[in-house]
Amino acid sequence: MMEATKVLDAKGLACPMPIVRTKKAMEELNSGDVLEIHATDKGSKSDLTAWVKSGGHTMLKEAEEGDVFKFWIQKA
Repeated sequence: MMEATKVLDAKGLACPMPIVRTKKAMEELNSGDVLEIHATDKGSKSDLTAWVKSGGHTMLKEAEEGDVFKFWIQKA
């Protein structure tokens, strides 16, 4: 089980809201902290992957549970 500093529930949100919420949540974290994101929007996977790369953050893990996509991102 991965320890997340904060969990962001973005389920039911359409693009680009999961990314908008993720950016906001990441601003409140310290370097090295882990944000766990739950999303149902299929586009969130490619969006988050691209955003993580462009921001220099690290995608630690991705999981799919039913129709929920889960991501663990470590802040740069």
